[in-house]
Amino acid sequence: MYLGIDIGTSGVKAVLMDEAGTVVEIATAALSVSRPHDLWSEQDPADWWAATNSAVSDLDLKKRHAVKAVGLSGQMHGATLLGNDDKALRPAILWNDGRSADQCAALERDVPDLGQITGNRAMPGFTAPKLQWVRENEPEIFAQIKTVLLPKDYVRLRMTGERASDMSDSAGTLWMDVGKRNWSDVMLEATALDRSHMPKLYEGNEITGQLRAELAEAWGMARVPVVAGGGDNAAGAVGVGVVRPGDAFLSLGTSGVLFLANGGYTPNPAGGVHSFCHALPGRWHQMSVILSAASCVDWAVRLCGLPDAGTLFAAIEARGAPASTEVFLPYLSGERTPHNDPSAKGVLFGLTHESDAAAIGQAVLEGVAFAFRDGMDALTDSGAHIDSITVIGGGAKSYYWGKILSSVLGRPLIYRDGGEVGPAYGAARLAQLADTGSAIETICAAPPILHVEEPDDRLGELYAERMPKFRSLYQNLKTSF
Repeated sequence: MYLGIDIGTSGVKAVLMDEAGTVVEIATAALSVSRPHDLWSEQDPADWWAATNSAVSDLDLKKRHAVKAVGLSGQMHGATLLGNDDKALRPAILWNDGRSADQCAALERDVPDLGQITGNRAMPGFTAPKLQWVRENEPEIFAQIKTVLLPKDYVRLRMTGERASDMSDSAGTLWMDVGKRNWSDVMLEATALDRSHMPKLYEGNEITGQLRAELAEAWGMARVPVVAGGGDNAAGAVGVGVVRPGDAFLSLGTSGVLFLANGGYTPNPAGGVHSFCHALPGRWHQMSVILSAASCVDWAVRLCGLPDAGTLFAAIEARGAPASTEVFLPYLSGERTPHNDPSAKGVLFGLTHESDAAAIGQAVLEGVAFAFRDGMDALTDSGAHIDSITVIGGGAKSYYWGKILSSVLGRPLIYRDGGEVGPAYGAARLAQLADTGSAIETICAAPPILHVEEPDDRLGELYAERMPKFRSLYQNLKTSF
């Protein structure tokens, strides 16, 4: 048995997987996000630890006894600042926090080779600009920093006592030389830090430590190894077998990601495309990222006063028609690909007296799909070739949304067994790789296909006609944001 733990934004998920790769049990514990100021997004690291203990404790005790190794995945980019006692100096600044735009501009000015070194533009979501913001605005906090960890690696520290991270998650900090798979002294110096502030780097399938004795006893497990794991997207890719060059997935989680596995380092920061290390040795990947995806559905549920997302989807599907005049810009937390605009805002445009909850919901699903099309075009403009795409994340439960996405993207969408489990399952696979030493292709095979959503030609033509309006709305409004 293998345990995968994913430190997400909205909750912690713990997954037990048997030796055959079958998910046998899942437990979750909810998390909340604090937004004390405009553009801010924070969480208390202590809440991650409490939720992790809660989720693991909810798993069957007998199955926990059989766990051989633990893998970790988690939300990327979060700045967790620890002092000499390894306690958090302030709330962690999250991936969808937009306060550090000025610091991003300064980093790009001060380090002209930043894009080539890191594979990315400096964006407020990344970790390094957040530390610059702390340095300039909370100098008393910055002066106390001993260690900077990503969210899952803070949980690892609590589990093992080790300061460690994996290549894929650390590639999203802007402190790594992504091509060399090592910390960049140039980037660290640009934020007044050095390697002593950073965790030790491991490949995703390497062991980073063992469960502390007292925690192993509390969890009803042996002192099993804890494996490096991966950032949520790279771990999700491992879970659905997106490990070979050209493999791709679309993630419909809180944020939205179009992920493409690569065999080499191919940076293209100009189009807002991310280039990161994969969670597996000698492999890299590119991503386009939209900051609000399934979270837009949750927003629409609250806006329309509905009890839950299922009720909204039922109304949308009963309506069963494209939006008529309504258009939605899904920039509720700003946007990354392709705009790199933390100040972008969500817009619901074209409302009439007939615009009910179902029509608004339809526009929200279409708006997220249009944003994914922008992201896909940014990838393909860099020379990437994408044939078919596997769907993962909570939004993968809706084939109706899949039809919209497939028609907008002009690509088949593949739904696989366990796709909704996501990164926690990939973390469990990485734990199995470390424990058994098996071949990557053996453990990381693509799960069975449950459903293929083919593009609808009629819808595709309609949505192609509407894309220019979607894009022009942002261009016309961006100076007002």
